[in-house]
Amino acid sequence: MIVCILLPRFELAVAAGGREALAAGPLALAPEIGREPLIGESSAAAEAYGVRAGLRLGEAFARCPALKLVSPDPAGVADAWERIVGALEGIGAAVESGRPGTAWFDARGLRRLHGGDVEGVIAVARKALGVAARIGAAPSRFAALAAASRARARRPEIAPEGSRLAAYLAPLPVTLLSARPEVAMLPEALERFGIRTLGELAALPRAALADRFGAAGTLARDLARGRDTPLRPRVAAERLQEVLELPESAAGPQLERALGLLIDRVLARPERRGRTLRAVVLSAALVEGGTWRTQVTFREALADPRRMRLVLVNRLGDLPAPADALRLRVEAFGPPSGAQRSLLAEPAAVRLARLREAVRQARAVAGPDAALRILPVDPDSRVPERRLALAPWEP
Repeated sequence: MIVCILLPRFELAVAAGGREALAAGPLALAPEIGREPLIGESSAAAEAYGVRAGLRLGEAFARCPALKLVSPDPAGVADAWERIVGALEGIGAAVESGRPGTAWFDARGLRRLHGGDVEGVIAVARKALGVAARIGAAPSRFAALAAASRARARRPEIAPEGSRLAAYLAPLPVTLLSARPEVAMLPEALERFGIRTLGELAALPRAALADRFGAAGTLARDLARGRDTPLRPRVAAERLQEVLELPESAAGPQLERALGLLIDRVLARPERRGRTLRAVVLSAALVEGGTWRTQVTFREALADPRRMRLVLVNRLGDLPAPADALRLRVEAFGPPSGAQRSLLAEPAAVRLARLREAVRQARAVAGPDAALRILPVDPDSRVPERRLALAPWEP
C-alpha cells in the first residue's frame, strides 16, 4: 500500500506563520515581486468568495474586497518541508516528494517494524510528523492522494484494493488530476465537455482520449482506473549551507561581496571533503518581508570560487528587493575536485574547441554581438572612436 501525506495550503500556512492564522479571515499568497500578478494559495475563507490560486490580483480583490495578502516565503517553505520529509525518512520510509505539502511512501517494507499493518505505519508516521495532516493509503500513488483528500486530520482514509478501487475513485471529481503536473491542464477541458467525475473519465474510450489529449489523456484514464506509475523515492543526500546576516539592507556590489564570502565559506567547510558542487540553492530574506529562492545547477561540477561567482552573481539580478540575509546551500555534490579537467592542462585543440562551444552558447542566448574582438584601426588618431573597432570574434 502507498501512503500519502497531505498538508493542504502548506505554503500559505508557512508564510502566514501557522495554520491558526488561516482562520483569521480571507488570506492568499501575494504575487511574487517582478512576476505576473497572480495570487497563490488561498484560505478556506477566501475560497468561499471564489478566490483561488491563479487569479489575477484585480479579480481577486473584486471578488473579496477584504482579502489580505501574505508575502511568499519560498525559503521558509523549503525548510519546513525538508523537516517534514526528514521526519518521514526517520521512521524508515523511502519518500517521494511532490510539491511542498504532498509526499508518498510505500508501507510494505515498514509493516513489520510498526505494528504489522498499514494502520500501525500510519500511526507512527502521524506521530513523527508532529502536525495535523491528512493521511490516505491505497494501492497506487494517485489513489492514495484521492484517499488523503477524503481523510480528516485524525481519521485516515484507506482505499480498497483490487477491482473495488475503480469504484472507490468513480465519484471523486476530476479536479484531483490537477495535483499531477502531467495532467494538470485536463480538468478544465474535461469539465467543459461535461466530464466531472473520475468514473465518467474512466468510462471513455482510450483511443478517443489519446486522439484528443495525447499521452496526457491516456494517463488520466489510467489514474481514474486506479493504475499509476511506480514511486520514485528521492535519494538521500548530505546538505551543506552557510548563512550571512547583513548588517544593513544590501544590494548591488555589497550583495555581490557577500555572495563571494558565502562561496568561500562553503568551499572551506571540512564536510565538503574536497568534493565539487553540482547544484546549489541561493536564497535571501527580503527587507519588505518574505523570502526569495532560486536553484542553480552547474553545467559541470565546480570547486572554483571564481567560476561559481560568475554563475551566481547573475541570479542576484532577480532579487525583487534588498536583502537582510543571504544563504547558500549545497543541493548535490559532484566528484572530488582532483578529478576535474584543467583548462590549462588540456591540449590547444581541446581548449579551442571548448572555447568555440562557449562562444556558440553565448551567441545563442545573447545574439551575434555576444562575442566580439577589438581591432586597432588608427592608433594615432586624435578621435578616440577611430583608434579601435569591434568585429565578430572567430577562433
